[in-house]
Amino acid sequence: MALVILGTLFLSQRFWYRSIWRVTANWRTVWLRVTVRLIYISLLILTIGTAIDGLRMGHRPHLVPSKNAIEMFVGLWLISALFAYLALKLVRGVERLWASVRSAARRNSAPVPNASSQAQKVSPATQGPIPAVATELVPDPSRRYFFRTASALAGATPFLSVMYGFAAERLDYRVIRVEIPTANLPPALDGMKIVQLSDIHLSGYMSRTDVRRAVDMANDLGADLAVVTGDFITGASDPIADCIEEIRNLRAPLGVFGCNGNHEIYARAEDSAERLFAQAGMKLLRHENVQLPFRGAQFNLLGVDYQRERTTGGHRLQMLPDLAALIRRDMPNILLSHNPNTFNRAAELGIELSLAGHTHGGQIQVEILDHRLSAARFISDYIAGAYFRPLSMPAADNRALRDANNSPANLAPSSSHAQPPLSVLYVNRGLGTVGAPVRLGVPPEITLITLRRA
Repeated sequence: MALVILGTLFLSQRFWYRSIWRVTANWRTVWLRVTVRLIYISLLILTIGTAIDGLRMGHRPHLVPSKNAIEMFVGLWLISALFAYLALKLVRGVERLWASVRSAARRNSAPVPNASSQAQKVSPATQGPIPAVATELVPDPSRRYFFRTASALAGATPFLSVMYGFAAERLDYRVIRVEIPTANLPPALDGMKIVQLSDIHLSGYMSRTDVRRAVDMANDLGADLAVVTGDFITGASDPIADCIEEIRNLRAPLGVFGCNGNHEIYARAEDSAERLFAQAGMKLLRHENVQLPFRGAQFNLLGVDYQRERTTGGHRLQMLPDLAALIRRDMPNILLSHNPNTFNRAAELGIELSLAGHTHGGQIQVEILDHRLSAARFISDYIAGAYFRPLSMPAADNRALRDANNSPANLAPSSSHAQPPLSVLYVNRGLGTVGAPVRLGVPPEITLITLRRA
């Protein structure tokens, strides 16, 4: 899948390279043509270098100096150029299909000579001038104008949408309130509130001021417990200490807990995150658990580092290994795991509630005929919101239940029949972005979860 995405990015850049070369070839002013081409080539080299740096994310030397403005420009250009390329190809494909259909229709409607018409022919000497058969030699100008307009709109719309997603929706934090029916929940824990942040990605796209605003909004919700489910930064050059310095301002009577995400692995910052959490009076759970009291009852809070699904050689790994020893059977278990794909194994182990992030909800989501299309589906079946599985269901069984309206309100599956105890996963859409600083149809999320007895 990664090769398909990289290949499509390459094709989009080649398309725009050829387009700029073709357009500038018609310019009579030589110096202007050369200047524009040199500027584009320079920007293309800068884009390639910055994209390679972004894929590496580790401590290796950078090909391009780390400049926020450069990273932002490259991210916006790559995503808008890609979608504009796909839109233009779609329009041109429709145009070719329409032309083929019209051509076939004209051939089928052409008159076919028959025997009677041949018998009625007269010699040229006695026949007057033969009228010319009307033939459509010139393409329909209205059709040509329509597809030219459609191509212009298809090319411009992605650029305008990306700018909107960057300037507006990317920082449009939404508070999502959700009540989650939780199996084996004691009456004393009914109504307990958890505020969840995830995927902060403090970087050139996300400033400390932006994180501070999200923390303030979370504090205003008055939750009993605060959790942060990984990806505090994006790469090794991002200041993880600054991010955790902002997170430490979260306020909750039961404390602030977190887990590492995959970007802490890329940045080799797992140990630093744990140390900084401890210095700030918080706890980063790394294959650990802690029992927390609430109104005379207790629950078991577990946390794990990012769980890989495969080795570098492509072999599948067992997720949540050795976690069974940390699970309590005398109280409900809540798991912090950045990767939502651990849900199948968590349900099999008997964990009542899992909180995850990682997907960003896809960052860009398009709805067509009541179907939501998200790039996150390439990495997980669990995109955003709540999902259900019967407790102890084998992890190999990929079935999961989702609320019928795809809405976080009223998450309990409705049925007139008795339901088995369910394990619940909630996937937070995150605050930050990766790749391109854009969100469309997937605003950043601060989740307030209220536990309810199932």
